[in-house]
Amino acid sequence: MLPIYIALGVVALIILSAILIYNGLVSKRQTVNEAFSGIDIQLKLRRELVPNLVETVKGYAAHEKSTLDAVISARNAATAASTQGPAAMGAAEGVLGGTLGRLFALAESYPDLKANTNFLQLQTELSSIEDKVAASRRFYNSAVNDFNTAVEQFPASIIAGATGFTKREMFDVGESERASLNVAPSVKF
Repeated sequence: MLPIYIALGVVALIILSAILIYNGLVSKRQTVNEAFSGIDIQLKLRRELVPNLVETVKGYAAHEKSTLDAVISARNAATAASTQGPAAMGAAEGVLGGTLGRLFALAESYPDLKANTNFLQLQTELSSIEDKVAASRRFYNSAVNDFNTAVEQFPASIIAGATGFTKREMFDVGESERASLNVAPSVKF
């Protein structure tokens, strides 16, 4: 009779462990989803701010059409990429960040624009959003790292595979965009 109780105890322990592992994976997946939502909100705010910024600059630098068009084009591409997952979003947002850098470099050449209150307010707001995007990206990538580690570790990998948990993508701007972000934009007249 004792071996039956021991066997039942082992089975119960295995079932309890499986339940705990599964619930841990669900919790980590929800954290990843919440973190991605945080990035998405900040990126939407940034994309909504860009047209206002461009309109402000247009009044002072109307002959800089190519830079302004590049910013709007990058903003539209980032908006379109928002439904294509973290990798596509990261790449598109990297391009947008690069074009915004060129826009601010352009503003350096226009003292009246640099002194414009609306432009300064928009620039401050964008800077604040950029900081929040960076913090959200770090939180998301940390949550993805925890989730991916949990999905790959034994014995969770068995439960993850059996219940459909798969690794998630990190939010990354991409190698080429990261390199372009480190290069100072050039402005020519």
